[in-house]
Amino acid sequence: MLKIQEIREIIKLVDHSSVDEFSYEHEGSKIKLKKKSGVAFIEEQPKASVHTVAKPETQAVQQAPQPEPTTRSVEVTETPAVTKTEDNADLHKIVSPMVGTFYQSPSPDAGAYVKVGSKVNTESVVCIVEAMKLFNEIEAEVNGEIVEILVKDGQLVEYGQPLFLVKP
Repeated sequence: MLKIQEIREIIKLVDHSSVDEFSYEHEGSKIKLKKKSGVAFIEEQPKASVHTVAKPETQAVQQAPQPEPTTRSVEVTETPAVTKTEDNADLHKIVSPMVGTFYQSPSPDAGAYVKVGSKVNTESVVCIVEAMKLFNEIEAEVNGEIVEILVKDGQLVEYGQPLFLVKP
């Protein structure tokens, strides 16, 4: 059975991705999320409880403390991705190889891997993308200089989303 925090993480990942429908079944529990309808239904069948998750515009959690099956409402906001309005043809884009959370540094108290103006080579680690509690180091894969950082620290990123612009 999934914990409420795990369900919230799944909702966030689906909400900030291009996936319109998501289904998951494990040991009698079933989760089905649909973005287009505006409402996602989560069914957990071992204890015959049903949870309904609504997707309005602000982020808040309301829980009714009842011992019998409950209805929980989770409101989620979508934050628009930071994008560059004009692309330079001579700049290389370092893109996210997966859906996850972007981190500029190896830990909250450490400095960023790279900043605008930093020189990188093909094996330089430029950031971390965390997906399902796994921290994946992303390498530059090109020699050059960081010209622009396109996402903010802690922002959810999608597969193929540009993260950095590098002048080769």
